[in-house]
Amino acid sequence: MSQQLAIGPHAVTPPVVLAPMAGITNAPFRTLCREFSGGKGLFVSEMITTRALVERNEKTMQLVRFDASERPRSIQLYGVDPVTVGKAVRMIADEDLADHIDLNFGCPVPKVTRKGGGSALPYKRNLLRDILREAVTGANGLPVTMKMRKGIDDDHLTYLDAGRIAVAEGVTAIALHGRTAAQHYSGTADWTAIARLKEAVPEIPVLGNGDIWSAGDAVRMMRETGCDGVVVGRGCLGRPWLFGDLVAVFEGREQETAAPTLREVADVMVRHARLLGEWLGDEARGVIDFRKHVAWYTKGFSVGSQARSRLATAASLAELRSLLDGLDLDQPWPPGAEGPRGRTHGRNRVVLPDGWLDDPYACAAVGSDAELDTSGG
Repeated sequence: MSQQLAIGPHAVTPPVVLAPMAGITNAPFRTLCREFSGGKGLFVSEMITTRALVERNEKTMQLVRFDASERPRSIQLYGVDPVTVGKAVRMIADEDLADHIDLNFGCPVPKVTRKGGGSALPYKRNLLRDILREAVTGANGLPVTMKMRKGIDDDHLTYLDAGRIAVAEGVTAIALHGRTAAQHYSGTADWTAIARLKEAVPEIPVLGNGDIWSAGDAVRMMRETGCDGVVVGRGCLGRPWLFGDLVAVFEGREQETAAPTLREVADVMVRHARLLGEWLGDEARGVIDFRKHVAWYTKGFSVGSQARSRLATAASLAELRSLLDGLDLDQPWPPGAEGPRGRTHGRNRVVLPDGWLDDPYACAAVGSDAELDTSGG
């Protein structure tokens, strides 16, 4: 099992990547994960829409600001129009905004797929090719990678075709989430699809994504699929120390994986909220933004629904700290606390533009309004 992943000129050791998650993987959360990993691994920004970037949307410009210690700087872009994607990528390259660009073709959210974006887009092979060509050309040597799903549903799988197109257009690496858009986050990720993609595109690194809840899961995925690295998304929600665990396991120090007490978790929670406040320039806004993380951090501990509710309505760092101090902080790490977190629901039908599935090779033009709902990243 390789200990190093090459993303263009960037060596990623161990081969672990933080998946972009909207509203989650902002600079403060990336800082926490990097601290636990000792700076090892690759940490990708929240998804940025190409149109919002080109228009220099104020919120978007904040999202593409990196801490001085972040190297390499990775931006994930979401785009549906080859011209706009090309402009955004050239802007990143010309203005030195990042060192690596990842393209999102995996988002299953209905407001994205109904416009032909995200995990719906690879079905239109020629549109995918045009976007990748514009991106790689505009990047001016910066490595361009892509993240995708297996396809729209089991009857419309796209990942093997998309992988071959990516290789042909000069994409540096591919990450595959082993679910279809129809599955959303339900069921079990199909790791065999990751193995099949690796066999189909041996020319470039393939990264696996889906159901990595512990460092042991990451090692098992690489052994079972032959993939070159792993992308961790929901597994790190409320568990930023997972990246420390990943480093330890890949370096042969399995006995050093974290099992924090609730006291230690509480300290991380306060630090997370403080970092958000510093990043937003407003302590109260930082604590409010942190509220969504409370259930993830406390999962498995004996906290109680009332206490969780109070924590999730805290309005200041002092109040958050006081509420946490009122808990039984000497609780040890609960067994089985690494299980699923975040979204787990599924959808049987993917919302698509009219006639989208009629012909995978027909010319497809996705309207500029496909990005309106997601402007600002």
